[in-house]
Amino acid sequence: MRALIGFGRTVADLAVTEAFYRDGLGFARIAPPEPLPPAQAEAMGLGDRRATQLRMRLGAQTVTFLRVDPPGAPYPADPAATDPFFQHLAIPVRDMAAAMAQLAPLSPLPISRGGPQRLPESTGGVTAYKFRDPDGHPLELIVFPGGPPADRWREAPGLFLGIDHSAITVTDLEATLAFLTGPLGLTLAERGLNQGPEQARLDGLDDPQVDVLALEPPEPAPHVELLHYRLPATERRLVFGPADRAATRFVFATADPQALSRRLRAAGRVPQASADGATVYCAGPDGHGVLFVRT
Repeated sequence: MRALIGFGRTVADLAVTEAFYRDGLGFARIAPPEPLPPAQAEAMGLGDRRATQLRMRLGAQTVTFLRVDPPGAPYPADPAATDPFFQHLAIPVRDMAAAMAQLAPLSPLPISRGGPQRLPESTGGVTAYKFRDPDGHPLELIVFPGGPPADRWREAPGLFLGIDHSAITVTDLEATLAFLTGPLGLTLAERGLNQGPEQARLDGLDDPQVDVLALEPPEPAPHVELLHYRLPATERRLVFGPADRAATRFVFATADPQALSRRLRAAGRVPQASADGATVYCAGPDGHGVLFVRT
């Protein structure tokens, strides 16, 4: 596994999704909606359904939105940041007030309480705001106060700069760490505990305590973050497949999908591969999807 090259989300309506991400967040279409490549459909268990993808980009990062017919399960009602199917995309912005003003006409469902929140210096000092897209998938706008995270985006053009990371909520932290650092080869780069009133308002929760871990792929790319809530306790443990609207995916590039499949099986996972061996799909310990494509 070499690099994190994109993200995937299953949605109900590609036109609605495109308008939201284009008008509210500055995404651009890469290509018109098109059938999901057969190898990916096969690996993801969608060979008996009609799967249509819309690829969009923000800066150098790519998100593939997938519509499946017949559709799977709907997005669960009343979602929370503690749900193990939670996966947000963190979008650094040049100016939070201007970004919020552009987003406001679309009236997204907020996760954060009271608008953008400035976290304490002890937990990074970022200003952030969380909300949901039309399907319920979470997003985060973020402003870095300085240092390497801010430097990484200093030369990026526009108001919405790209995708810095994607964070997933996990129930078994050690199992997910073993999955990501073992067969996937990510490196644990940072670890902290976030809590306090600012974190509560950001997450839309009462008195949260959340382990936040940053993991980096072998090549420079957006990174992965793990959110492990010590408090409040996770109340539901729903798992979704690629056809379900709550489904999300990391997309990694790998030079040898078959060798990766062997490592995944040795680690106790159950990967699915396309017949040509070029594409592999696997679910993590909490069901978050991971798609591996040969490059």
